[in-house]
Amino acid sequence: MNLPWHENAWSKLQKMIDQDRLPHALLITGAEKIGKFELMQQLVGVLLKDDVIIRKDNIREDLDYPVLIRRSNYPNMIYCRAGEMVEKSKNRSKDIRIDQVRVFCDALNKTADQLQIGVVFYGDQMNMNAANGLLKTLEEPKKNTLIIILAHHIENLPATIVSRCQNIHIAPAYGRQTCQWLIEHIGKTQNADFDIPQLLENTHGVPFKVLSELSDGSFIYYQNYQNQLLNIAINPLMVTQIKNFEDDELVVLNCLQNIIIEGIRLKTIHQEGALIELNQVIKAVKFEFLFKLLDDIYHAIELSKTTVNIKLLLDNILIVWSHIIHLKQYPQITQNA
Repeated sequence: MNLPWHENAWSKLQKMIDQDRLPHALLITGAEKIGKFELMQQLVGVLLKDDVIIRKDNIREDLDYPVLIRRSNYPNMIYCRAGEMVEKSKNRSKDIRIDQVRVFCDALNKTADQLQIGVVFYGDQMNMNAANGLLKTLEEPKKNTLIIILAHHIENLPATIVSRCQNIHIAPAYGRQTCQWLIEHIGKTQNADFDIPQLLENTHGVPFKVLSELSDGSFIYYQNYQNQLLNIAINPLMVTQIKNFEDDELVVLNCLQNIIIEGIRLKTIHQEGALIELNQVIKAVKFEFLFKLLDDIYHAIELSKTTVNIKLLLDNILIVWSHIIHLKQYPQITQNA
């Protein structure tokens, strides 16, 4: 699968292959649903000169029985992933555990004439013991061995892991080719006429996330929240007329968080986006106020995990947001609302 937003990342990998300088360990990073797994499959297909065999691997589906690692249809390839069922338990582990990594490393440490490939996804879900267990294999890999680590958040990986890998990053995508790809794929499942650049802005440049939110209907709810939030930033008196926020406070906070992140991005690159109201906001607002409100939203989301009155906290944040383009001084939002 050649995805248009993978072009820069793939060109780096292709150059490594052409120059016979592929490292023993690759770290492929990017936002969730940006297509890290698909890029890995494309790379492995080229290395094995057999794209079909890798596409048959159903590795991302959950199994109803416990395993430590999974085997590929290519006999010298293994996967180590989070979410596997724990032995003697019906629960699934959210982490990649040390016992999984030990079996993974033992399998890769066997001598083989053909290329051995080990894939860890997602690396930022390894607990500390598991990460430490992977280090020795990264430091002293066997000949003909390639380890590929996929990760959503590189900052959540130990520096010792990152420093031993060649990083390939998949950047968010907003370009014309990506928009055309979305038009073609949305057309296969949707009859509505969508503003493609706006969809990409809503998902911070993650095309697969656009398709996911359209298919499960969450985009419609998100758009409703987004429209109301932008409306109160332009018309502060409208803050008293917001609807359907009750019992969805955390969703609304996440929506506002996304709006502000996109606003910061557009203001940084001195460009206008697809949302007229957001363009009006970022043109008038002080940069520092966007960052301060974003910090308060991050804190509110963390507080939502406690017994805090999240409704009152959201109300305080919305009052600040409704006056964001008129503020002379940023107010203190109550931290223990």
